[in-house]
Amino acid sequence: MSKKESFIRGTLILAAAALVARVLGLVQRIPLEHMLNDVGDASFSIANNVYLALLTIATAGIPSTLSKMVSERYALGKRAEAERVYHAALIFSAVMGVIITIVLYVLAPFYAANISKQPEAALSLRALAPALLLFPTIAMMRGYFQGRNMMTAGGISQIVEQFLRVGTGIALGYVLLYSGYNDKWIAAGASFGGVLGSIGAFAVMIYYSVKLRQDDKAALLRDGTSGALIPMRQIYVDIFKISIPIVLSSLAVPAVNMIDSSIVKPLLLGAMGEAQATEALGILGARAQSIAGIPPILAIALSTSLIPIISAAFARKDEEHLRNQITLAMRISILTGMPIVIILCAAAYSLNGLIFSSLGGSEIIGVLTFGTIFQITMMTSNSILIGVGKTNLTMKHVLAGIAVKLISSYALAKWLGVYGIYGIIVSTGLCFLVITILNVRALKTIVPFSILGGRWAGFVITVILLGAAGFGLNEAGIQLVDMMPARLAFFIACCLVGMVVLALYPVLLILFRVVRENELSSYPKVLQKVLRPLMKLQRSRSVG
Repeated sequence: MSKKESFIRGTLILAAAALVARVLGLVQRIPLEHMLNDVGDASFSIANNVYLALLTIATAGIPSTLSKMVSERYALGKRAEAERVYHAALIFSAVMGVIITIVLYVLAPFYAANISKQPEAALSLRALAPALLLFPTIAMMRGYFQGRNMMTAGGISQIVEQFLRVGTGIALGYVLLYSGYNDKWIAAGASFGGVLGSIGAFAVMIYYSVKLRQDDKAALLRDGTSGALIPMRQIYVDIFKISIPIVLSSLAVPAVNMIDSSIVKPLLLGAMGEAQATEALGILGARAQSIAGIPPILAIALSTSLIPIISAAFARKDEEHLRNQITLAMRISILTGMPIVIILCAAAYSLNGLIFSSLGGSEIIGVLTFGTIFQITMMTSNSILIGVGKTNLTMKHVLAGIAVKLISSYALAKWLGVYGIYGIIVSTGLCFLVITILNVRALKTIVPFSILGGRWAGFVITVILLGAAGFGLNEAGIQLVDMMPARLAFFIACCLVGMVVLALYPVLLILFRVVRENELSSYPKVLQKVLRPLMKLQRSRSVG
């Protein structure tokens, strides 16, 4: 298998796992949103966002660091040294799992009552805390397998984790609902599903680890124990030197979500009151963040599988391969993420009516989702910088972006008054945009590359035309509510928008020469099959 095919195969495996995980996460939110009121939605969202931020801190960026260190050592033939690094990471993850679980359980009431101003969330935070016992270790195991370019184990463990988390969360929620418990208990029961998900994911990783150990036994005996006596202290010094900047880089999205969980109610209380502020927080967490999490799915998979590929090329000083991979990664992340953003933004009203209990907050969903195109570019460029060893740059850029997020959130929320929630959402997009700009500027000084060159105008025109067409189709589709059941009308509207945008998107990319025939060979085969037959449109236009 060629390097490019291996990279794309790994990306597709992780993309499939991430897609399943994201869909299941959305599937969980839909029944929960129908079961819970605004207090329950807000409590569940706060617990989930705090958990994800703490999980990132608990693992200290070591999965990404581990992936990088393992891939480099295997590329240089230092197998035993790579195994020693892995064992050190497992010891650290076990200790951190215990510490972070205790911290979350003890401080949950204080955070819920005094920071997020949602005291009912304390129970959900405590219900989810035990999941942190295992997830740091699971993350290390996934990082090790990714470092060896074995994406299947991590992908399957992620799918099993989500099935168990979602299934048990929904089941516990229904049991508590029909047993007469109030919203904070139902939200806590749904949160506890994450604990069972962690157990399932851990079991899968243990299975693959045992299987891999058996396969490696002969090779390890043949290679001897070279590098096995590296002092643990030196390993930890090397790990933390890389991982501390990585954890700050990786915190961009969970930190932004946690910031929103912490500041939405305090910033909006004065302008709109307790009930409306709680409703806005519930919509942002239960609906908007769930929908907005769909477009970056491929970018997450791309970023995860990109680090070992970039690291190995950088270690070998293979500049041409490095440049090609960077160009391919940035281009694919933008071109594949944009149509999903367009569809979800244009059909936000119909999508909201189709899957949730009311139409409230459709604008919040649309505005937050539009900003995810900058999240996609941020995540991909962050991973590239990490892969070439510039973790300090990613750390500084993320910190700058988070500073922009905090300052602009406070400024815009106060300025917009009762519409302050939109200021908080716009500040999220600004945060990701600032990080992207800083990343791309830094990358071009390290490895000269061009994403789309002089074709940005054609790309922007494509987005504007499809956005207008999508909004028009959505408005036409929702007129059907007077002729049939509302959810059926919303379903038809969503399908219309999705089909038309997906059909016209590659056509417009080719007509406006955003994608050109002489570069098709650098794209994944699945994209080549879609684009190659359409190239006659470009040729006929050139002739005309």
